[in-house]
Amino acid sequence: MTLKDTNPGMIVRIDEVGESALKQRLMTMGLIPGTRVEILNSAPLGDPIALRLRSYNLALRRDDAATIQVTQIK
Repeated sequence: MTLKDTNPGMIVRIDEVGESALKQRLMTMGLIPGTRVEILNSAPLGDPIALRLRSYNLALRRDDAATIQVTQIK
């Protein structure tokens, strides 16, 4: 499953960050394998989605979220 396929309220763990133009930037922001991420909500039209990871909230476009493989924890 990718981060794009998640729903609000889910808690997931990042398994892999796929190759993309933003891979290094995403990893610098804390989206690294093993990180626990809570899906907060999405904008009214569905893009972007809001995430809580580590000690901050992050808004991420669904196109970028599609490159991140995750496993549902809760």
